[in-house]
Amino acid sequence: MPHDHGPHGHHHHHHHDHAPHGHGHNHAHGDHLHSQMHHEDEAADLQVLAAQFIDGFVQAADKTSYLKLAGVPFERPGQGGAKALKLVDVELRTEWQVGTASPSFGSRELSYLPFPGEMVRERTNMALIYVSMDEKSALDIRDFLLQRKKEIDT
Repeated sequence: MPHDHGPHGHHHHHHHDHAPHGHGHNHAHGDHLHSQMHHEDEAADLQVLAAQFIDGFVQAADKTSYLKLAGVPFERPGQGGAKALKLVDVELRTEWQVGTASPSFGSRELSYLPFPGEMVRERTNMALIYVSMDEKSALDIRDFLLQRKKEIDT
């Protein structure tokens, strides 16, 4: 059976939360099939990390201190480095994935799979909004967390 089929035989992508290991996949078949999924699994793991970060931020009594403890920069270089951008807003956006669309084999049409109700997933994303007199920039929290993870891992 292919890697991503659930107990009911329907296909779904890895947009559900799971721990990096022990997430119910049968590893006895070897990692040759899993290597194709590495990027998607990494993205799913990053989404879990982002969800935890967002939950912590929402519940933090002192949001500024929470951001400082997490290493969020309150100033970033602007384009060309001329003027520093200042962190002014934290934006939260909630989305619900109600289906999936992917390229169809041998066709320019997308293969579309709407989800049954129990498979619809909520995702909340966060952006850090920086401004200067000349520029506005949004830093997706997943990009920030990925950069922090790389710094920690090295």
